[in-house]
Amino acid sequence: MAEQMRVLNIDGMTCGGCVASIYSATADIDGLLTMSIELTDNQATISYDDSKTDAETIAAAIEDAGFDVTIAQA
Repeated sequence: MAEQMRVLNIDGMTCGGCVASIYSATADIDGLLTMSIELTDNQATISYDDSKTDAETIAAAIEDAGFDVTIAQA
């Protein structure tokens, strides 16, 4: 396992309900280790096991929940 950490910029978050929706949308992703969402910064910091998932998969799950996501450069 190689743990990776990335920052996701998330547009469209306006309230705690949005944060809850993102946590719900990503809850079943195998390999997502931690996620910390900062509503005021429109960012999420994620750590994941890169042998099981990647930042693009996590970002896609958040996009499927109705948000626009870009992965910050490492």
